[in-house]
Amino acid sequence: MPKRFSNKVVLLTGGTSGIGLGIANAFANQGARVIATGATREEVDQAKSMNSKIDFKQLNVSTSENVQDFFENIDTLDVLINCAGIIKRELEHDPEVFQEVINVNLNGTMRACSAARDFLKETNGSIINIASMLTFFGGGLVPAYSASKGGIAQLTKSLAIAYASDQIRVNAIAPGWIKTPLTTALQEDENRANAILSRTPMNRWGEPEDLAGPAMFLASDDAKFVTGSIIPVDGGYMIT
Repeated sequence: MPKRFSNKVVLLTGGTSGIGLGIANAFANQGARVIATGATREEVDQAKSMNSKIDFKQLNVSTSENVQDFFENIDTLDVLINCAGIIKRELEHDPEVFQEVINVNLNGTMRACSAARDFLKETNGSIINIASMLTFFGGGLVPAYSASKGGIAQLTKSLAIAYASDQIRVNAIAPGWIKTPLTTALQEDENRANAILSRTPMNRWGEPEDLAGPAMFLASDDAKFVTGSIIPVDGGYMIT
């Protein structure tokens, strides 16, 4: 039987590790041509050495010039998934660090969405943004990360309205506590990890692959009347 995303092109920013890589692998296994980007050459080279199914490329979404140059080499696109993000715990109260995090996580997402719009209009494609539990809750140690993810929710809703006339759907996934490089510090902090697990009804950390099914649903024709939605994938964390 044909695979679900055969002949589709999927681009993931921030797709060399963590949630991005987990989703990228799932789309590749379903027949998509997957392009996954990393901010540095080292990230890209490491990902290439471990995975031959995905086309890894370098893209730092922190400037419009970088993004525009990258998209000049794109021929067609069906799905854009914005996973690129950084976090700087305890440093984000510094206004310059705050600006850096916002610039990557929120502005970088907007840059990619804007650059992809014309391509996605041609294919009736879709965009999936990565939100967070901190889209809904505050984070005293990470005000910039929290603000950026709150912004992702409103950006998703706003672009869903703006892009609807182009038949482009825009949705987001809000991961719970997932085992990724960004949460390593939390996983290693016994008190913090216990607090997270005790509030998560499914009583485990999520895996990057847990985001793949929701992402493929949102990218598929099964979700052809779904836009502007933010889907928590959190093991029940938000309901407790």
